[in-house]
Amino acid sequence: MIEGVKIKKLQKYTDDRGYFMEVLRDDDDLLERFGQLSASLSYPQVIKAFHYHKKQDDLWFFPTGNVQVVLHDLREDSSTYKCTDVYYMGENNPISLLIPRMVAHGYRVLGNQPAIIMYITTYSYNPLEPDEYRIPYNDPGIGFDWTTKFK
Repeated sequence: MIEGVKIKKLQKYTDDRGYFMEVLRDDDDLLERFGQLSASLSYPQVIKAFHYHKKQDDLWFFPTGNVQVVLHDLREDSSTYKCTDVYYMGENNPISLLIPRMVAHGYRVLGNQPAIIMYITTYSYNPLEPDEYRIPYNDPGIGFDWTTKFK
């Protein structure tokens, strides 16, 4: 696992009306501060990758759909520098994933249904000084193959 990445396994409390789930609590020891909560919908097979932040951490949760999340460590002082990790998240695996600053991240929607991401950041977005740095999804320095392999 990439250094500094944290996972919180989520618990669904169900009854005949549906379910309730706590995604983030102030005593989870995941975020050092709260900045912004955002949501986005992506259609099947869409790839949103890669980007990273120099100041903020992200906490990702996918309440609907299923995705393949790819992380790549860009921190030269990290014990996992240049390591790549893959996580499968969404309805079939409800987890919260903490992504530290300077870890490139992206995802691909799996299956035939859209996916919704809810993400919390430690700082609010500032359009005058955006803390967002892009890397192409097919960057050879990362070398990740986004295609699904069938056996």
